[in-house]
This record gives sequence, C-alpha cells and structure tokens, in this order.
Amino acid sequence: MTAQSRTTTQAAAGPTTTAVTTEPAATARAFPRRISARFRIMLWLLLLMTVALVAVAATTRSILVRDVEQRTDRLLNQETEEFASFVDNGVDPETGKSFTRLRPLLREFLERQYADPDEELIGVVEPGSVIRQPRDIPSPLPLHRDDASLARITGSSATTGVLDRPAGEIRWSKVAIDPGDGTPEGTFVVAFHTDREREAVNDVFQVLLAISGVALVLSTGIGWVVAGRILAPVRLVRQTAAQLTEQDLTQRIPVHGRDDVAALATTFNAMLDRLERAFSAQRQFVDDAGHELRTPITIVRGHLELMETSAETAAEREETVRLVTDELDRMSRIVEDLLLLAKAERPDFVTPEPVQLAELTADVFVKARTLGRREWELGEVAEGTVLLDPQRVTQAMVQLAQNAVQHTAPGATVRIGSRLSGGITGGLVVLYVADTGPGVPAQDSRLIFERFRRGTTRRGSRGGGAGLGLSIVKAIAEGHQGHVGLTETPGGGATFNLLLPRTHVPFGEHTPDGKTTLPLPRAGTETEVGDVG
Repeated sequence: MTAQSRTTTQAAAGPTTTAVTTEPAATARAFPRRISARFRIMLWLLLLMTVALVAVAATTRSILVRDVEQRTDRLLNQETEEFASFVDNGVDPETGKSFTRLRPLLREFLERQYADPDEELIGVVEPGSVIRQPRDIPSPLPLHRDDASLARITGSSATTGVLDRPAGEIRWSKVAIDPGDGTPEGTFVVAFHTDREREAVNDVFQVLLAISGVALVLSTGIGWVVAGRILAPVRLVRQTAAQLTEQDLTQRIPVHGRDDVAALATTFNAMLDRLERAFSAQRQFVDDAGHELRTPITIVRGHLELMETSAETAAEREETVRLVTDELDRMSRIVEDLLLLAKAERPDFVTPEPVQLAELTADVFVKARTLGRREWELGEVAEGTVLLDPQRVTQAMVQLAQNAVQHTAPGATVRIGSRLSGGITGGLVVLYVADTGPGVPAQDSRLIFERFRRGTTRRGSRGGGAGLGLSIVKAIAEGHQGHVGLTETPGGGATFNLLLPRTHVPFGEHTPDGKTTLPLPRAGTETEVGDVG
C-alpha cells in the first residue's frame, strides 16, 4: 500500500498504531460511469426505427410525387392528342366543313373541353392574342396572365417541358398550328399547375412523419418496458452476485420460461450451487481439522513439555516417544482423510473406466482378507463390464471391510460380494460388505456417515478412529452419482451396500430429467437389495 492511501501515526505514550485509510483518487476513476444494456438496446432500437420510418415516409413521398408527374404527363398527352384529332377531323358549325380559320378552331375546341381545376388550356393566335376558357385558375399567377412565361413556352422548340416560376411550377405541352392559308401561325398550349398536387403530397408526407413520430414514441416506451422485463433476470443476476459473500451463498434466481435468459439464470444458479458446496466443504474442512487435530496436538505438546521438565528413565522416554509418534501418525491419517474429502467436490475425483465386475470383486476380497482374523467369505459375484473408478471403489470397499473388522470379534464372518440390479443394460451395481457383528442401531443409520461421528454405540469396536471412514465411502459413492446404503444382515449384523449406476454421469452434467444426480435414495437410508446370504 502506498503512502497516498495509508498514513500511520504512533502515539508517544505507547506502541499503539493507528491506521487511517483514504481512498485514492484513482479509485473513483477505476469504475467509469457505465451505460446500461437497457439504454443501449433502446438507443439501437430508436436509431433503427427512426431510419426505417424516415425511409418509409421518404419512399412514400417519392412514389406520390412520381404518381403526380405521371398522371400530369398522361393528361397533357391526352389533351394534345385530342386537339390534334380535332384539327384533322373537326367541323366548323358555321360552314359545316373543316376549319379554315384558327380562332374559330381554338374557340370551338376550348368550349367543348372540361379541364381539370389545375389545368389551363390556352390558344395563342399571335403574340399578345390569347384565347382561353372563361374560368378561374387556383394559382396566384395563371399562365395566360404571365406573358413572359407564355412567350418562353411558345418560343421553345420543345413540345413538352417543365417551367419553374416564382409563382409555382408548370408542366406544359403544346401543339403548333399552321393552317396554310397565309394567316399567322398559332399554338395550342396545355399547362398544368402542380402546386396543389405537390402540397397534397407534402401534407401526406407530414402526416406520415407525425404518425411515425408518435409510433416512435410509443415503440420507445413499449420497448423500454419490454427490454426491462427481458433484462430483469440479468439485473437480478448482477444484484445477486453483488449480495453474495462467503458467509451467505444461499441467494438464488427464480427461473421463469425456457428462453436464453432462463438458461442464464439456471446456469448462474448451478454455479452458485457449486460455489456453496465448495465454500461449505472448505468451512467444514477447516472446522473438522481444527476440531479433530486439537486433541492430538495437545497430547503431543503435553508429553514434550513433560520430557523437558522431568527426569525420565530411558524406558519412560521411549514410551513418551511412542505415544507422540502414534499421535503424529493419527494426525497424518486425519489430514490425509480430510484432504481426500476436500477433493471429493472436484470434477476429477473419480475417473470411470470399463471394469470387469467379477475381477474387481475378487481383487477387493483378496485385499480385505489381510485386514484381520475373520471368517472371510466371497459371496455372489456378478459378471459384466461396468463403468467405474476401480481405485476409488476398491478404497471404499476396503474401508467398509476395515469397518467390519473394527466392529466384530475374531472369528466372526464377513462376506463380500457383488450383484447387478435393474436389468442388463441399466440399473445399479451393488457391492456389499456384510458382517455378523452387533449391527447398527436405527438412530445411528444416518449419523455414522457424517464426519467425525461414530454413532451412539461403538458396536464392540476394538480400535479408535477419527470417524472419517464412512464419510469417505459416502463421498466415493456420490462421486459416482450413487450412494451407500445400510441394511441388516440376516441373522444379525450390518450390511453396507455400495449402490452405483452402471452408466456414470460425469460431474456437473445433467441427466435427461434436469437433475445432476440419478434418482437414487439419499445416502445412509435403508435400501433393500435382496438377500446377501
């Protein structure tokens, strides 16, 4: 720790040291203000929706404008074609023959036409002489009053075009007239004022923008609520993780639904389960080690101090050394057993491999016979290949045999065997050790599988132990996703059954029903597996 984060002052009157800790300025900068995932989702949603709505509105306006232009072009073409046909086929009502004069031709045609309100039909006989329909045009400056624009149209070499004026745009088309009788040339002009049509398009565009804005606001609100509901489990995960401490790992996240967020919550809860088991095993290891090692340490220390302060004979000193060595050996065995139990939570605690069950049973029987002077019997031996960790299973069976030796008298019968239960391809592998001792009282059937617990009675025990043997057996069984059961031996005694699934489920993986273990009874419960006699 640097001088910037801690200052130490010492009083002159004594050695007391007072530490004043201040948070450095860099700590505040180590956690910059973050943008929440909910806010970022809404920003992206808002951006995408804005682009989409603007694109829809702009595309709609473009389509409407193009529709106006196409409709106007069709109208202009229709009017010019009708006028050309009238020039060729029209009959002068005064003479009953084809028109020979331009003014009567234009006047007669214009009187017969019903023009669009924004359409203007004009006949130009000579500069400054205009023939038109007697009606008003909804434009601030109709074409027949705009001499300059009309002169530009009649003087143009094109037959159609668009004229941009300060008073408004005009789309026009014209037909030149030459009667061939020496009279001045005339022009028929069709003009369409597009201002009102474009204003209607702009009104639709503005309405679309307004609707899009309202839709954007509503979508933003709804999206904010929906994003909050979707991310609620994620926030709960973060809050739960923030509340977790080594002393409290009981917090869990409720799982609702079957989506990715529910899978996240399930995974997080499984992680908490593993952490809780790990911390629980650690605390139990520390508590058990401190509890069980305190007595031999006290004995060793007492004898060593006694050796320093008393004048012992060589025989007494040798006895003291023997007692100290014995206690140290017991401490070593306790530490090894505790380390083994601590490793039981690790994924690699058991390493299953194909094993011939008959060969494994025979090996266990041969090794157990050297444990004591008992009447050892090899019971039934099952045939078949099973998936087990042979070293761990052998360790458990030898421990059960040692337990039987400790709780029976010399000459008592101890039977070891194996069987398959539940069919050829599935079910359980049952390995058992049956003795003819005093048995286990019902109130101790669960108690004896706990660490450092030996039950209320000693079953005629002839040796002391730390009370970890059956706990190790239980850990090995559970490492195979199985359990250890206890039943009575016919005729008296206790039978310990190691029940393991034939198909091993790897540590931490799930069975089809979603559980991490097979649906076997809990360790220490009585389970009938048939007559072992």
